[in-house]
Amino acid sequence: MVILKIGGGHHINLEGIADDLQTFPPPYIIVHGANALRDELAARLGIEKRILTSVSGYSSVYSDADALDVLMMAYAGLRNKRLVELCQQRGINAIGLTGLDGRIIQGRRNRGIRIQDGEKIRIVRDFSGKPRQVNIALLKHLLQEGYVPVLTVPIADETGTAINSENDDIVTLLQGAIGATRVIHFIEAPGLLADPHRPESVIPRLGWEELARWEARAEGRMKRKLRALLQLKQQQVEQVILADGRVKHPLKEALNENGTVIQ
Repeated sequence: MVILKIGGGHHINLEGIADDLQTFPPPYIIVHGANALRDELAARLGIEKRILTSVSGYSSVYSDADALDVLMMAYAGLRNKRLVELCQQRGINAIGLTGLDGRIIQGRRNRGIRIQDGEKIRIVRDFSGKPRQVNIALLKHLLQEGYVPVLTVPIADETGTAINSENDDIVTLLQGAIGATRVIHFIEAPGLLADPHRPESVIPRLGWEELARWEARAEGRMKRKLRALLQLKQQQVEQVILADGRVKHPLKEALNENGTVIQ
């Protein structure tokens, strides 16, 4: 079993991924983002994007009611259905779902994010939370019937209310629930870079101990992403690949281990 995590950047080659999937046998699960599309829609609607950075150094998007509406438009709407469409055009029987549908991903709403506000620490609450539970019966049923689940946020909280969550955390939860042996992340870079300003500085192979050192010195959203990757190690995933999602054949390149291979 493989989990494919497709980033939400503007330059991810969705058509190329869908082309490659034609020769990639199921079962597999797709989890996708849409952050660039969300930001574009928010700008059109005049809704300001706010980034919260916790006192521990992790960044996340502030999700009030307006932001959650935009998220649903971008992630659950346009990006999800266009990706399903690309798959269906190629004979891949994809089914698009959010974590809210059938409570396939249920979580716990954050009780508050501790942020630094000048010299004070204050608690900020919003519609966000962490995934905690997979509706494994529904997921297994879809896979056994030959569907390719295409999953994204929002997820359901304890009361069935839609909340935002980190797709990297959702991937970690899914991997533990279904025992996926390989996780492939498609990103807007050739892999993990030793120098963010030099694409040629890609690190081809990385051990888990080295990854922990990278996480310790990373900041912002990259710190959160690397922490989620480290959690996969605890669940005994065999291999994680950070692959360039912008190339002509993203999946084929990833399967040839072009990118950063973590194991």
